[in-house]
Amino acid sequence: MSEPIVLGIESTCDETAAAVVQGRTLRSNVVASSMNEHARYGGVIPEIASRAHAQAFVPVVSQALADAGLTIDDVDAIAVSAGPGLAGCLAVGVSGAKALAWSANKPLYGINHVIGHIAVTQLQFGPFPKDTLALIVSGGHTSLLHVEDVARKVDVVGTTLDDAAGECFDKVARLLGFPYPGGPHIDRHAQHGDPHAIKVPMGLTQGKAGKQHPYDFSFSGVKTAVARWVEQQQAAGRPVPVDDVCASLADSVATVLAKKAMTGCEQYGSKTLIVGGGFSANSQLRAKLLEEGAKHGVEVRIPQIKLCTDNGAMVAMLGVNLVEAGVAPSDPDFPIDSAMPMDRIVM
Repeated sequence: MSEPIVLGIESTCDETAAAVVQGRTLRSNVVASSMNEHARYGGVIPEIASRAHAQAFVPVVSQALADAGLTIDDVDAIAVSAGPGLAGCLAVGVSGAKALAWSANKPLYGINHVIGHIAVTQLQFGPFPKDTLALIVSGGHTSLLHVEDVARKVDVVGTTLDDAAGECFDKVARLLGFPYPGGPHIDRHAQHGDPHAIKVPMGLTQGKAGKQHPYDFSFSGVKTAVARWVEQQQAAGRPVPVDDVCASLADSVATVLAKKAMTGCEQYGSKTLIVGGGFSANSQLRAKLLEEGAKHGVEVRIPQIKLCTDNGAMVAMLGVNLVEAGVAPSDPDFPIDSAMPMDRIVM
């Protein structure tokens, strides 16, 4: 079979995205974001996001096909994010994809968009070696996954017990008065601060809890500790050293993520760590992972920034893997799953 051509559609949060992937080649990648509409509320408002998806769906999909120089007839299959994500947002993307697949008589795969974050690295780094580990860091998910076969078998090694890394950053950013989304602002300030200025706890790495949860993540205590420290400074009338607060927070979170990922690689005998999700755009995390990887002899594959945040390319790339593996398409009436488990690849 020649290289399959898959149209990927993504609408889990505030990006409406579509892309065409042929084999391991990205032929088009279109993203429309409604982030500016959410900024004044300090977070994503599902109703606004859903409406934005409904308005952007047809233009974004049409643009992705046009940029690829194709029509819907040239496509071998369609893949769409079926979860996890905001229910209203998923419903728009999935119902649009179902209508398109039905009218064009194309097979449709309802995929797990978090697994898409793993698959997308193939566009840059090629096929996965055996026993690959993946660290997913996004707004709502921090997970360590063992990838036996990205189309058929992915196991959960560790997961978020409370706040994910991205949520922790957003909450501290709000406290420091940064506009939404806060992550990029913390990243910029952290580059000018002292990462050891403030003692920030390393979530779930110490004592009994650390032993019980060697691969799980908890950043809620980190957020609280930073918030208390800032409040104490303010109460005492002292200026808050914003750069140092950001640098100390970023260093703590990056260190925990990198250490747990490397411990996981050791246990699974993995020499490759794939990193995905919007939070992997954070420069402190990228640097720390590459540094720890070099120490432990692990190749760390972090995609370019435009492939870190939610996009259609990751959905299409996972779709290509499913087609190549001969996995049956989803049932025409498959449901969305806003809390789709990490070990479920396709509906």
